Amino acid sequence: MIPRKSRPGSPANCPPNASPWSRNRGYRERGTRLIRQGRKPLVDLVAPVVLALVLGLSASGCTAAPTIASPDGRAEPALSASPAAASPDSSPTQALTASPSVSPAPSAPPTSAASASPKPAETPKPAAKPLAGRVIVVDPGHNKLYNSANRKKVPAGNGKKKPCNSSGTATNDGWPEHTFNWLQAQELRSELESLGAKVVLTRKNDSGQGPCVNVRAQTANDNKADLLISIHADGSYSKGARGFHVILSTTMAGGSKVEKTSRKLAENARAAIEKLTDMPRSTYIGKGTALSPRSDIATLNLSKSPGIMMEMGNMRNAKDVKLLRSKTFRKEVAQALAQAAVKTLG
Repeated sequence: MIPRKSRPGSPANCPPNASPWSRNRGYRERGTRLIRQGRKPLVDLVAPVVLALVLGLSASGCTAAPTIASPDGRAEPALSASPAAASPDSSPTQALTASPSVSPAPSAPPTSAASASPKPAETPKPAAKPLAGRVIVVDPGHNKLYNSANRKKVPAGNGKKKPCNSSGTATNDGWPEHTFNWLQAQELRSELESLGAKVVLTRKNDSGQGPCVNVRAQTANDNKADLLISIHADGSYSKGARGFHVILSTTMAGGSKVEKTSRKLAENARAAIEKLTDMPRSTYIGKGTALSPRSDIATLNLSKSPGIMMEMGNMRNAKDVKLLRSKTFRKEVAQALAQAAVKTLG
């Protein structure tokens, strides 16, 4: 057996410019004599093997052996032998016992799964806000300025009329209701907008005269409001009178369906205010229910949208005034009314 390192076709025995044909001259001449004598059966027998040898040499970087012509004109590949079988006395069979060493073709490096870039995780979509797409009209009651224009009669619903607006009430030390209403409306607007609602105010500031009560209702109708929330505070001089109550209309332009939804909103607002604030139910309105059904409130009567009017406390009661002046309390009221809106519309 020929050692692997000296086998024909290995890189050590096949320099780039060396030909196995030139190194096996003796066997080449013997093969030529056999062919001239017409003795070619052995050539026919070994030709396929030699072809495989040639291909192996080519694959290993050696120069392929030349072909020789047979007597019948066919091209025969020349036999190449190892150096040990290169003498004229060597038999072809001995020469064929040495198989070329073919270097295996290099395999492609395996692709590492870790080399693939990971697919970035999809960012979850934020949940829809509970009041997204809703329109809520917030009405800060009354106005700063009061003059003869406020006494002009305007429609109040049910074929009745009433003054355009009033000046509202105030605390014993003169803090006006219209200012509380404005501050509370700002808190409520911020809270509702944070929940996705579009908020429309019935007046733009706390320094002007503001619209009449019928125009406030029309603001809700023109904007096709989902809800109308009017902000007020009461001014009772009754001894011990304190607490909040909710006014709802018994004769709304929107009909019984709107009135039903308005009552639902009133009940939800009452529950949320009791839960989130320290303001108690009214001790003097609603007989403990804190609900006050009425038919003379133009802002609610003329509305085609569900609506309520909040009387957030009694401005003539010291305990109520302390809460009404508190920014913390107003924030709590805003959260309570916003929760009531979500529950009513949900």
